[in-house]
Amino acid sequence: MRYPAFLKKNGTIGFVAPSLGCATEPYISRFASAQQKLSALGHTFKFGPNCSICEGIGISNTPTNCGEELNSMYKSADCDAIISCGGGEMMCEVVPFMDFDGIRATQPKWYMGYSDNTNFTFTSATLADTAAIYGPCIGDFGMEPWHPAISDAYALLTGSKLHFKNYDKWELDSEESAGPNDPYHVTEPTIMKAFCADTTAPITFEGRLIGGCMDCLENLIGTPYDKVTDFADRYREDGIIWFLESCELNVFSIRRTIWHMKAAGWFQHVKGFLIGRPGIFGEELFGLDQYKAVTDLLSEYNVPILMDLDIGHHPPMIPMLCGGYAKVEFSEEKNEFGITYELK
Repeated sequence: MRYPAFLKKNGTIGFVAPSLGCATEPYISRFASAQQKLSALGHTFKFGPNCSICEGIGISNTPTNCGEELNSMYKSADCDAIISCGGGEMMCEVVPFMDFDGIRATQPKWYMGYSDNTNFTFTSATLADTAAIYGPCIGDFGMEPWHPAISDAYALLTGSKLHFKNYDKWELDSEESAGPNDPYHVTEPTIMKAFCADTTAPITFEGRLIGGCMDCLENLIGTPYDKVTDFADRYREDGIIWFLESCELNVFSIRRTIWHMKAAGWFQHVKGFLIGRPGIFGEELFGLDQYKAVTDLLSEYNVPILMDLDIGHHPPMIPMLCGGYAKVEFSEEKNEFGITYELK
């Protein structure tokens, strides 16, 4: 696995929009505020041509132009790390225009984004053996004050912190009246669950971490960009830890996606599952809830399944080092989750 150099205090951050850009409010204001905050920390910026436009369908521009922007920024000597402008809907259409051979041959740099950005953070690891960060897009860096999760994402990007733990509260619904740069509206106590043979003892496991948003991963299965079984075989001595979360999938869609991933052989050599709170948190349809949608199909692997973690579309989220080596510690009794990354 290739790991980029961490962003230096005076390093240049590149902004790209392979999904949606910062072309409407409140994203324009958030983007401006984020620049002010990161500039105060000593950073300069390089802007991709699609950052502030909305000329595509579910993405900032045409798939070709979005791919060209990402490839160019990744290979640029004038950029030290990349943060995506935002998530969206159709970044899957950009994947065919991503130059994974070129990325593999280029000095690696950190790329950070989440949701639709799974289409690059996941494939960067599985197709180019290059680690990426599944973490907040640039707009969240504009909040005042920074939530600890934003500080954690910045700490990982700069290499000042490699151990992370859960936060005490999470956001069920954002405030409709909130200003563009208000912090997360966290109101719900974090309560995590474990499904494994023994939930009374502390749970520990380690392995190679991959995953992302299931809404996006589902689209990659069986395509030319699905080399997951090859990746799992390549790192079989490490074993694989999957982190998964969902945005718009209902409980049956979650279950269908898990079934599809399982049938495609994606869960070979698995050591454990880290499942984030789903976008439809609390939904139950015809007796199926968010827990059984996952555990009914994954229990046969006889590995820990940790659920309702700080990953995904109900912030805050722990930054996930996709492709990195991770050590997980969990105690259901103490309601504590911790993850430590090793660059190996």
